[in-house]
Amino acid sequence: MKSVKLILAAAAMFVASAATAQDFSDDALYGKWGATAEERASNIGASNFLKDAIEAKDFKSATEYFQQLFNNCPAASQQTFARGVTLYKNKAARARSIDEKKMYIDSILLIYDTRVEYFGDHAKNGKDYILDMKARDMLKYCTTNRPLLREGLKEAVDAAIESGKIHLDIVSSYFKNLCEDFEYDDDVTSDIVLAEYDRLSPLFADVSAEDEQYRDLFETSFGTSGAASCENLEALYSEKLAADPDNEELLAQAVALMSRAQCTSDFFFTTTEKYYTLKPSSETALFLAQGFQGRGESAKALKYLREALAVETDPAKKEPLYVQIGLNEIGNRNYASAAEAARELRAINPENGYSYFILGQCYAAAPCTDDKIGGASVYWAAYDAMAQAVNLLKDQPEVQKVAQQLMGGYRAAFPAQETCFFAELQAGQRYTVKCGFASGQTTTVRYR
Repeated sequence: MKSVKLILAAAAMFVASAATAQDFSDDALYGKWGATAEERASNIGASNFLKDAIEAKDFKSATEYFQQLFNNCPAASQQTFARGVTLYKNKAARARSIDEKKMYIDSILLIYDTRVEYFGDHAKNGKDYILDMKARDMLKYCTTNRPLLREGLKEAVDAAIESGKIHLDIVSSYFKNLCEDFEYDDDVTSDIVLAEYDRLSPLFADVSAEDEQYRDLFETSFGTSGAASCENLEALYSEKLAADPDNEELLAQAVALMSRAQCTSDFFFTTTEKYYTLKPSSETALFLAQGFQGRGESAKALKYLREALAVETDPAKKEPLYVQIGLNEIGNRNYASAAEAARELRAINPENGYSYFILGQCYAAAPCTDDKIGGASVYWAAYDAMAQAVNLLKDQPEVQKVAQQLMGGYRAAFPAQETCFFAELQAGQRYTVKCGFASGQTTTVRYR
């Protein structure tokens, strides 16, 4: 370090002597560096020394040069502030205590704010550029001071909107932090979150594939926040849709958010049906079907499911439609239609456990009265189907539990050994069910 300081000292002497020989009396050229030629020479030399000192990691000398420039000629050069941030980041990284680090971080923020004061109107690197850099550093250094971080991010977003140079990663980060703060900060009310969502959502209207992640973060932050309650969402969108009732984008947004919040109000269903009328899709039909099913309106649920199925061509999107049709028809005790939906589902994806969950119930619903064992043969097939459902529905523990309970009921309905004896059936023997919805299913003879 001693040799470095000697080099810097030698450089200082050289620049100082060169500066002395140079004429700094021209106010138009050098006025921003100081009031007199001597001050200008000193400050221009300090600017050069600051750069060299930072590169040499001589932060003690760099601090002296920076403070000279910051106090005496802050309007002289943006480089003063850029180098000042670099300097204090290095000092923060080397801080020996939390308080010392906080002091350096405060200095970084002050440098950014002062740069805005003197260079906020710069054509290229003005207020929006400076506050964007400040926001990114705040995301690194100010995570524990939530109000300060929120304020800094908002300033950056506001400046970006004003300039038209939007950085969606900062917008989504700001809104994410705002939604998180809603949970525990009384100063962040639902009205504020809703107003900001309303203000910022148009920025994500047409995003590139590269920026879709930021739109997803923005929407998820709002959808999972407590501010996105059904009551709040209805208040937000009822006014908007009253003014522009046929706006597809607005309707889609309302439907997605209210579906995520599991809304069941008349407004939700009216809005979703309106959107479906303008833009039919299997996704929207599924929203409607699930909603009407939750309200006990099975006929309406099936109407939308079948409409969507009639126009859907993607097998992957047909799967959930068949599942919902099958479950609804089971609830209606319309086992023929339920079994048909389950078989179509199995044809698309044999690994979808819902097909067996539905078929098992259909098999058990129609006893085979001429099987010579009191119609009990269907329970073997029903048990087999439900066992497959249990195996395939591991990611659906609640449905899996129901399937296990049904298996127990079917097993209890197996024929007695004596009944099978008189029908000339032995345990372990292969058996093909001859009637009912299980007709043609090969199973195994088992006793109760």
